Amino acid sequence: MSTPTGPASGLPVRMPRPRQPGRHRRPEPLVAPEDAPALVLAVPGTPSSATRSLADEVVSIARSELPGLDARIGHLDGGDEEFPSLTSILAHAAEERTARYEQARAAGSDVREPDGPVAVVVPLLAGPDSALLRQVRQAVMDSRVAAELTDVLGPHPLLAEALHVRLSEAGLARADRARLFTVATAADGIILASVGGDEAVQAAGITGMLLAARLAVPVMAAALDQEGSISSVAEQLRNAGSQQLALAPYLIGPEIDASLVEEAAKEADCPASEPLGPYPAIGKLALAKYTTALGIAPQQPQSTPAR
Repeated sequence: MSTPTGPASGLPVRMPRPRQPGRHRRPEPLVAPEDAPALVLAVPGTPSSATRSLADEVVSIARSELPGLDARIGHLDGGDEEFPSLTSILAHAAEERTARYEQARAAGSDVREPDGPVAVVVPLLAGPDSALLRQVRQAVMDSRVAAELTDVLGPHPLLAEALHVRLSEAGLARADRARLFTVATAADGIILASVGGDEAVQAAGITGMLLAARLAVPVMAAALDQEGSISSVAEQLRNAGSQQLALAPYLIGPEIDASLVEEAAKEADCPASEPLGPYPAIGKLALAKYTTALGIAPQQPQSTPAR
């Protein structure tokens, strides 16, 4: 039996933890709004099990950051049940939204007719590629669905962090400049390899400056899809004093044939790191594009500063 001052047994009472006041208060967890548009990841390149696995991991990261998120995957070159096309995924999302509305009306619920975009399409691209983006826009038009298309993921400090990690995994950069050990194979000049022509090279150059600040070595962007671009940048770096070069693909992975990176590394006569792949930052950036398009304001993803 309890008394006005507490339980009669004298057992301790577990009181709710007071909410921390002020600017250091922990933010409330964000949840996807009810009936929010789907996040549809537009995946370029030839569909494969590896590509699907990568995309699955990216959307899994996005879902973990925003509970309740409806995240889907559409392949630009897909067209079957295993690898559905972007057009079919958008059309299916629209059909499902209409069906939910009609079911709610049939059940007697007082619901508004759905309006606004059915989906927010996020291209799985680190940098601009006009040919691939035209393909995304055409797929959205073909679906005849109201969908909003976001920008590509970069440039962004998180992509510089991801590039740093991939280089360190390949033994081509120190993971932490403050540690008192050296990496014998560490590069003293980085070629940042992009696809998408001059526009992509310029965008990669912005992330390249952030990477250079992290590594304290020169970084120059070059185009994998422009003949002579890789060798020209390699020559510039060597003329500037760099002796051990490394090639860092400024790519998620699916957008090009992996052999292009191998050929570029041979052209520059240097080793290469892996593409960005399903690095956690990719999922966070995809979600940030989605939430920005909807006007939701979760905490922006931050990169880990170089030490």
